[in-house]
Amino acid sequence: MINRLLHFLDASPVNFLAVKNIKDELLKAGYRQLDPRLPLGKIEKDDKFFVTKNDSSIYAFHIGRKTLADAGFHMICAHCDSPTFRIKPNAEMLCEGGIVKLNTEVYGGPIMSTWFDRPLTIAGRVILRTDNPLEPQTLLIHVQRPLLQISNLAIHFNRQVNDGVKLSRQKDMLPILGIINNQLEAGNLLINVIIDELNKQQKVRREDILDFDLYLADATPACTFGVHDEFISSGRLDDLSMCYAGVEALLATKQSDTTKVLAIFDNEETGSQTKQGAASPFLASVIKRIALAQSGTEEAFFQAVERAFMVSADNAHAWHPNYSEKYDPTNHPVLAGGPVIKFNAAQKYASDAASAAVFAEICRKAGVPCQRFVNHSDVAGGSTLGNILASSIPLRGVDMGNAILAMHSCRETGSVDDHLYCVKAFSQFFS
Repeated sequence: MINRLLHFLDASPVNFLAVKNIKDELLKAGYRQLDPRLPLGKIEKDDKFFVTKNDSSIYAFHIGRKTLADAGFHMICAHCDSPTFRIKPNAEMLCEGGIVKLNTEVYGGPIMSTWFDRPLTIAGRVILRTDNPLEPQTLLIHVQRPLLQISNLAIHFNRQVNDGVKLSRQKDMLPILGIINNQLEAGNLLINVIIDELNKQQKVRREDILDFDLYLADATPACTFGVHDEFISSGRLDDLSMCYAGVEALLATKQSDTTKVLAIFDNEETGSQTKQGAASPFLASVIKRIALAQSGTEEAFFQAVERAFMVSADNAHAWHPNYSEKYDPTNHPVLAGGPVIKFNAAQKYASDAASAAVFAEICRKAGVPCQRFVNHSDVAGGSTLGNILASSIPLRGVDMGNAILAMHSCRETGSVDDHLYCVKAFSQFFS
């Protein structure tokens, strides 16, 4: 199971590829893709289908033996985006000696220093011209070799580097792409790479490339480490590990009375305020359409919401042995301690005593340990999906996640045991 997770992490350097890989898993398991532009048609018991939005969010449904109005739905939601750097338009910057660097902008809130001096690559989507301007073609791209690097300034020119340095997003974080060999390559290095990669899929003309969404990604494979291989080291554990735990549980469990829903959103790292984010009404509209198809009345949707339960799965902060003063003295989860229920008095998390009790009991029935996280009262915490989604669908639910170290680093650290625990808990929930 851990090898499957590592493979998924390596194959999913950006949101678009994560969704594509989840889609492939669902299709292999007998799910069918529906086009939200068309009527859903008749919804039968045991139907398995999914829809996507923007190629970067995906919503899977396994219809239960009872209708949504009678049994509601059990939902696990997570997000497939992670902090990184987006390549700007007109990105190439020619420097002395023919060196070309790329102009980038920060996506989300990365720990920027962790991106220095490591092999990087690019991944994302490219938009191609068709006969219909409103329906361009999309091709995904993942350059599977080290392609770029953001290099540090030598300590000899920055003697204070180990005392802390303020980094400029515009100056310091621009990756080196290569050196031009001739004038024909000037201004064309990046587009040449894109065309070479796309030509592995289909023949592409330069003039047919309209635009792209391309991002930097760590080129070093995910791995386990530790004396007993007990830890996981990878980029994007937050939140792809929760996405994949949800997929594993969805596909491992059989039909139940209650409809199972797996919702993987985009843009959590930038606030979720997009058509493919958790604040979008898109998921609510799809669930409403399912309820209408089953019962012929909008009332069925509102009944389903009142019977539903949501698990908002977004990773939590593990206790760091070098920085214990940053953590709450009595509520600091540890690696390999099991799934973490997250609480916040300012309501940044959806958990309350009632919903936390539900999830803790699910863990108990699954034979899985369970932990709790509350921020140190002098340290501000982040927000996540639960309450944002609840603003469009007023769901009862809990915010939880596995404990990880170095959240938002280029490489984060998690626990092998925690992933196995989480899949067991999610499977119990879906069952």
